[in-house]
Amino acid sequence: MLLDVISVITHDDYTLELVFENGDKRLFDMKPLFDKKPFIKLFNSPLFFKASVQYGTVVWPGNIDIAPETLWCRSVPA
Repeated sequence: MLLDVISVITHDDYTLELVFENGDKRLFDMKPLFDKKPFIKLFNSPLFFKASVQYGTVVWPGNIDIAPETLWCRSVPA
């Protein structure tokens, strides 16, 4: 089952507070991804805080996005 993300809030500790279409609220830690392209651009950058939701997932300016199934599988209940 693939669930769309319907909202995202960024936090100073590089976590994403996510709400999925089924109403579940979850936290996703971005830090493990910062050594991988294209996410390295988000570390220590104001760009991280420009996250938004488009097409059911989290996106950033510069054509950076992350799969909603990754967000679901690697997040924890908030």
